[in-house]
Amino acid sequence: MTVRDIKPEELVDIGLYEDEGEVIEEGIRQILRSHPEYKLEIAIERYKREAISMGKAADIAGISLEEMKEILNDRGIGLKGPKSQQEIEEDAQHARKTLQ
Repeated sequence: MTVRDIKPEELVDIGLYEDEGEVIEEGIRQILRSHPEYKLEIAIERYKREAISMGKAADIAGISLEEMKEILNDRGIGLKGPKSQQEIEEDAQHARKTLQ
């Protein structure tokens, strides 16, 4: 039997998970534990699409704001300034966490 032979609803049916969404979340957690570098790639992609601030991207990637700036610069991705008060607050919150 392979993993492909097991369907998410079967894990729900036997009571291991509440619903299929929970099964998927657990699968994603396991993938990210095995491949922590994926968090950086997700953060960069969201930042490029302007879906998140640089501070939030750094938080998702689990790195400092300065490291995120350096990585973005190394990859030739232009740095964008905050566009809203919420982004400014997120960046400030991330900076406070980094300094603690």
